[in-house]
Amino acid sequence: MKTIGLIGGMSWESSAQYYRIINQEVRERLGGAHSAQSLMFSVDFGEIERLQHEGQWSVLTSRMIEAAQRLERGGADFFLLCTNTMHRMAGEVAASVSIPMLHIADPTAKKIKEAGYSRVGLLGTAFTMEQEFYKGRLVSEYGLDVLVPEPADRAVVHQIIYQELIAGQVLSASRRKYREIIQRLIEQGAEAIILGCTEIMLLVQPEDSPVPLFDTTTLHAQAAVQQAIAAGTV
Repeated sequence: MKTIGLIGGMSWESSAQYYRIINQEVRERLGGAHSAQSLMFSVDFGEIERLQHEGQWSVLTSRMIEAAQRLERGGADFFLLCTNTMHRMAGEVAASVSIPMLHIADPTAKKIKEAGYSRVGLLGTAFTMEQEFYKGRLVSEYGLDVLVPEPADRAVVHQIIYQELIAGQVLSASRRKYREIIQRLIEQGAEAIILGCTEIMLLVQPEDSPVPLFDTTTLHAQAAVQQAIAAGTV
């Protein structure tokens, strides 16, 4: 079994889900007492969140490169950035180490294509919804048509992530707001919805959407397990 490296803490609420899903998936696939071989370097999200909103992306890139290099030195065979937003610097981080990075957009896009969908709605932080680092990959690499909410709805999605979900607050009123935003994306033609922030899965469940949901946290974690056990040995 390969050792999975995880850059976590963004936020730790979703990193805990990564750890849970990865280990549950290994146990389901291999049976018995099996669990994953993994390393996690977890950052202080208070600092990360401040730098994000200050636009200090070069500093954040250095932080992510340092984390990836620590995982490589620790013996990880490949690694994951356990966050969608920080894939803004995915290219630089991947280039800083000799071990491969499993990009969070790829497992999601592949599942969407396998399911036969081409027009999808994207929910995430304002950075993910508004900048091209994530949407652009879905379009250029997978030919998907990506819809994002209108500006007022984007502000609501972003606010709930940063003021509630990263603190572990899951509120019924916020779930209703997300349901309404999802409905408006469907009215624009979305055939499916990407939960493109690793915390959204804490709030939104399949029953909250009339169309299929593709949760990046779960799909990323499952793809990591597939890569870790691909050699077929334990």
